[in-house]
Amino acid sequence: MERQRAPKVVIIGGGISGLAAANDPVVFEATNSIGGVWKHCSYRSTRLQTPRPDYEFSDYPWKNREDPSFPTHNEIVEYLHGYATHFNLWRLIRLESKVTEVRFLGDRQKAGFTELWGEEGRAVPSQPIWEIGVVTGTLETVQWYKCDFVVMCIGKYGDIAKMPVFPYGKGPEIFQGKVMHSMDYCKLDENSASKLMTGKKVVVVGYKKSAIDLALECAEANKGPDGQPCTMVIRTLHWTVPSYSIWGLPFFLFYSTRFSQFLHPRPNQGLMRSLTCHLLTPMKRGVSKFIESYLAWKLPLDKYGLRPDHPFDEDYASCQMAILPDNFFTEADQGRIRFEKSSKWWFWEKGVVLDDGTKLEADVVFLATGFDGKKKLKSVLPEPFCGLLEDLNGVMPLYRGTIHPLIPHMAFVGYIESVSNLHSAELRSKWLARLLEEKFKLPSVEDMYGQANREIEVMKQTTRFYRRHCISTFSINHSDEICEEMGWESWRKNNWISEAFSPYNNQDYKE
Repeated sequence: MERQRAPKVVIIGGGISGLAAANDPVVFEATNSIGGVWKHCSYRSTRLQTPRPDYEFSDYPWKNREDPSFPTHNEIVEYLHGYATHFNLWRLIRLESKVTEVRFLGDRQKAGFTELWGEEGRAVPSQPIWEIGVVTGTLETVQWYKCDFVVMCIGKYGDIAKMPVFPYGKGPEIFQGKVMHSMDYCKLDENSASKLMTGKKVVVVGYKKSAIDLALECAEANKGPDGQPCTMVIRTLHWTVPSYSIWGLPFFLFYSTRFSQFLHPRPNQGLMRSLTCHLLTPMKRGVSKFIESYLAWKLPLDKYGLRPDHPFDEDYASCQMAILPDNFFTEADQGRIRFEKSSKWWFWEKGVVLDDGTKLEADVVFLATGFDGKKKLKSVLPEPFCGLLEDLNGVMPLYRGTIHPLIPHMAFVGYIESVSNLHSAELRSKWLARLLEEKFKLPSVEDMYGQANREIEVMKQTTRFYRRHCISTFSINHSDEICEEMGWESWRKNNWISEAFSPYNNQDYKE
């Protein structure tokens, strides 16, 4: 067992967030490639959920950024490789280096329970405070690296599947066919995936992006004469969007401008703004109804019973909105995708049973039931920190979407969601770099908790699906506060018209 002294900052994870945070540290990536879920947990049909200009590093634009199409996962991986090469990041990245354990070297009795975060309020301690256990390649020997600061970028998706719980005797063990989580399906090569689906009765559980992509791939694999339809079992309906144009208007007008976000509550708003926001509630509801009317006209939601009974606003406020593939409902119209709604379901020998007693025969059941990102973090973090990752609401309380008030000398990048997760990760990485350079100091632990709780309260007000840290309806305000803390101007546009009515993206936050 070897012990080495790493540079003062270690980043765990080489996905989007890990690259955004890379500023001369060591980056440990468990796999043989950068890219995170885009490289290791994407389907052939998977595309980006946001337009190219909204998903790019501020200092590395897409070569074809005016292309209106949504990039494929292969294009994104190629873009990330270009970014790493352009900025010479490969010298920092250690591939096939899996972090197996993180140890805290400080005083456990004092850690996280002092008035100030870190060592006397300083982000970087006077001596190494963490020890990282890393297994490289096929070696079984653990190398230990001491460091001053750790940035967790292992993400919330992939690696650990979230599995449903079944009544006794009604789980997958009684099913005679094959059960597979969507995480395992994306690891198959094209021939194996096609063979698994072609000519088979397939049930896909879920109705978010992974489930939609899976159902589409199943339908395309079953276009032959022996093809079987794919049945989606939907527990909770969510709004889906075919494009970023609503009745001919760009989608950003409704949510991604400073004016549009003025319609929604935000943390730290004063009495006058709270009153104004309350008076503008009818306008906010009107915007939601306007979008819903377009989606009901554009998509056959009523035909298939897929129109949610909650406002579109709530899905947007909880980052639940999904972009539909172009030919999804075309396949449904041709009978290759079917829909069943059921709040509960379980297995029987030949398939699955819905809550109304309907039995669906199946050869293969795919569970597109999500991932357990917190469990992934808990498997690495030591006590007492792994027990502090979520509050009573099930949300990880992060100050500025980055710092946990009770976990010193550690940051979490990529655990807050917005309209563009890359934008969120990059701006918070810039903020983190200045924190480590001691350009500013953090407030007290109590004040940081207060800010995180105010954000959670806003999420609880705006959506019933608040069990994820989503700042989409107040992302500009969130960025404003980060800029002010860094000493930047918070208003980034050239004139007040652009400031009010044009969208914010990474290009507005160039240094």
